[in-house]
Amino acid sequence: MHYSIPGLALLAGLTAAVDPVEVRGQDFVNSVSGDRFVVIGVDYQPGGQGAISADNDKDVLSDPEACTRDAALMQSLGVNTIRSYNVDPTLNHDECMSIFNGVGIYVILDVNTPVYGQHIDRSNPAGTYTRGYMEHVFTVIEAFKGYPNLLGFFGGNEIINDLETADENPPYMRAVQRDMKDYIAAHADRPIPVGYSAADVREFTEDTFNYLACDNGDSSASDFFGLNSYSWCGSESSFQTAEYDVLVEMFSNASIPVFFSEYGCNDPSPRVFDEVEALYSPQMTVMSGGLVYEWSQEDNNYGLVDISTDGSLRLRADYDSLQKQYSRINVTLLEASNDTATGIPAPRCSSNLIQADDFSDEFDIPSRPSGVDALISSGLSSAPTGALVSVTATAVALPVYDTNSASMSDLAITVTSEANHPVGTASRTSSGSGSATASGAATTETGGAHRLSGAVALALGAAAFAAL
Repeated sequence: MHYSIPGLALLAGLTAAVDPVEVRGQDFVNSVSGDRFVVIGVDYQPGGQGAISADNDKDVLSDPEACTRDAALMQSLGVNTIRSYNVDPTLNHDECMSIFNGVGIYVILDVNTPVYGQHIDRSNPAGTYTRGYMEHVFTVIEAFKGYPNLLGFFGGNEIINDLETADENPPYMRAVQRDMKDYIAAHADRPIPVGYSAADVREFTEDTFNYLACDNGDSSASDFFGLNSYSWCGSESSFQTAEYDVLVEMFSNASIPVFFSEYGCNDPSPRVFDEVEALYSPQMTVMSGGLVYEWSQEDNNYGLVDISTDGSLRLRADYDSLQKQYSRINVTLLEASNDTATGIPAPRCSSNLIQADDFSDEFDIPSRPSGVDALISSGLSSAPTGALVSVTATAVALPVYDTNSASMSDLAITVTSEANHPVGTASRTSSGSGSATASGAATTETGGAHRLSGAVALALGAAAFAAL
């Protein structure tokens, strides 16, 4: 069934849609233009794991007022992708997904939640890989498959996080990916990539990638690989000390896109995000960008913004620092053809790909639980399926304050039909692009995101990174 909102005058019809992103070899690309797509993003889960439970009536992508507030700020920041970890697929996500689509922001979704029966337990993968679990996963796919700004799904997050879990868990990750990809192939009207978000434990990071990305003669391989990496820490860190050079070498022959699914060490604090310069430089074109952890301030002290229980928001110094770093990204360079991509196909799965003694080198993927084949064949007839709706309410209704506690009362989104990008990049020629604006913020570049009220706009054509 399709979601419906009787009597709602705010949204109607269809909104302009961004072009879906697809995987071509080592890169994400715009499926229409063929331009390379590099993730410039943020992890988005206000409230953390506690924001979703079996009795919640909303999730992070079902609150239109909050989504409008955050989308406006992300549009100004220059974000083109968010990752949300926990969603309830039975809720209505049309408005929020349309709002993020409207500002040119793509979404990567984890299909798991902390709720019992809705995730693979890393300590008991065999006991939690069940028909009920896969039905939940397929319901998430049904709920979000209709949105063109859905970039992809994560089938797991750090299910392999030490050598003890590296023995039994890898085959189950491939089994979940297989089932998801087979369901998408049967019931979605376009390819939707499926991948895995890995812990960056250098003892077996490469093994995790090799295990999940190799060709096993079936549909179980990852379409992309996310890495939760916090190696760039401290004021003296660098490309070498953070071992980014090691990652470049590790993934130089990758057959699928690799990106940071989390990054942004909070030492020093406030953060300065010096690693952004390296990540988006020619040194790291082997990587497809990354997602800064995380949007809202939680107990672990990684937030770009503070969100109060009444919905009001205040920017943190980290937001300003990240915007300054983003403003120096040469988007024109990123969208160009990736000259470092080797085009080498995935190797055939073999025990020779695995180096750590305790990491699984068996590629006999578990059979589907009873009843899952039927779910894939027939589909979930009763699952709600979302679709874009028109975004006409563009003003931010919730109170927002800058880092100096000045009110940003005129904050709004501007609807566009192409991917968002940071300020300070080469001017775009296409019309219809827009950005978040606020009183005192001048529109200085077509297609660019612009600085908010209370701060001086960063100059157009800001120098690319020193390495460019």
